[in-house]
Amino acid sequence: MAIQNTLKALADPIRREILAMLKNGRMSAGDIADKFTVTDASISRHLSVLKEADLIRDSREGKFIFYSLNTSVLEDIMFWITNLKGDSEDDVYKE
Repeated sequence: MAIQNTLKALADPIRREILAMLKNGRMSAGDIADKFTVTDASISRHLSVLKEADLIRDSREGKFIFYSLNTSVLEDIMFWITNLKGDSEDDVYKE
């Protein structure tokens, strides 16, 4: 189920853009929302989906919530996709 949640989270272009923004470092929810023309409530929902998929982490500092990338889940997905692709002739299905 975890991979299903991750792929669902990655399917949305706004969520992918949020992840791309976070690769440069942590950001507050407000700073993330400022980059989009959708409502704050919509961004909050996108952040929740990303968090549920464990793609991001949050931390509260005073009245601000900061989000950062959880690269370990992305590495797991990349490993899974690489294994599907197969990197050598030994990985190719033979009849």
